[in-house]
Amino acid sequence: MVPNREPELAVTSAVPYSFCSQPHSLLARPKYRTSCDAAQTEKEPVRYGNLMYDPRVVRGNALSLRLLPQITEPNPLEVKRKRDAQKRVLARKLTKEHIRPGTPEPVKGRQHVHVQTELYLEEISDRIIEVDGECQTDEFLDRPPTPLFIPAKTGKDIATQIEEGELFDFDIEVKPILEVLIGKTVEQALLEVMEEEELAQLWSHQRAYAELRNAEFAELQRLEEQDRRIREEKERRRLEHLEKLRKQKETAEKIAARAFAQRYLADLIPSVFNNLHDSGFFYDPIERDIETEFLPWLMSEVEETLQRKVLGRTMLDSLIRTVVEKRLDAFSHPPPSDQTEAAAEEPRPTDAAPQVSGESDAADQPV
Repeated sequence: MVPNREPELAVTSAVPYSFCSQPHSLLARPKYRTSCDAAQTEKEPVRYGNLMYDPRVVRGNALSLRLLPQITEPNPLEVKRKRDAQKRVLARKLTKEHIRPGTPEPVKGRQHVHVQTELYLEEISDRIIEVDGECQTDEFLDRPPTPLFIPAKTGKDIATQIEEGELFDFDIEVKPILEVLIGKTVEQALLEVMEEEELAQLWSHQRAYAELRNAEFAELQRLEEQDRRIREEKERRRLEHLEKLRKQKETAEKIAARAFAQRYLADLIPSVFNNLHDSGFFYDPIERDIETEFLPWLMSEVEETLQRKVLGRTMLDSLIRTVVEKRLDAFSHPPPSDQTEAAAEEPRPTDAAPQVSGESDAADQPV
């Protein structure tokens, strides 16, 4: 329950809204609920349920102590400022390294060697010297303080007292040293000049050898190309000769086959024509027309004429028979006396018979 404010403490609507607390970013809170593991609960901040025991609650005068908000995420401006400072330090260090004079590059043919310049010389070896030592000490003794490490000396220190003027006179003793240095320098220069001349001669020999090798390689390519052309020409002519022989052989075979065919067909063609003529494949069109058209028509006409002739004879025979039957009937029944005289006057049957035979003769005549 939020307590109601007193009327005198209420802010009038005329006064604009103001916020007294300093704005700050919200605390980072995970999106999902984490599992309740013992290890994670120890790492995560303790969530207090009672305000009396919450250390985040300020006790006493709140105006005297101003707590800064707990910022889990770094400020981008502060991170950028630190990066700029690191970049400036790195740039200053690189500048110092460039400004510091270094050892000049060695002359061609020489190289730098690392030399010890420490006070105490130490023998350098690939294998560290190992020594086994044993000692017996009393029990339960305090460990003495560790002494300062000083590397063991490997050489021998020898001291010599040299008074002023006993060592050498610089003006006198420097002459042989200078002569040696100058002689060595001149000798080195001569050696370098001779080496350069030798290198120049080697390069000239290499160029001459390269030119000779290129010329020989070009000549070898020319000879190989010429040999290839000769082989191709030889192969082409061999193929042309084989093609020519093949055509000649084919032509000879065709001529022989033609002669054999002519010799074989010389007697075959007349016999074939004779057989075809005997079989009726070759005929006279007029004779074939007479045989197929005229003779069948003539036979049909003759047959029709014969049928009419037979029909006429049959009819004539039937008439004759009828007349004979009537005469036979008449003669079988004697007529009366008054009809006998009339019958004597009629023509006899023998007179009509010649006429009938004449008709039959006329019917037997060909058309």
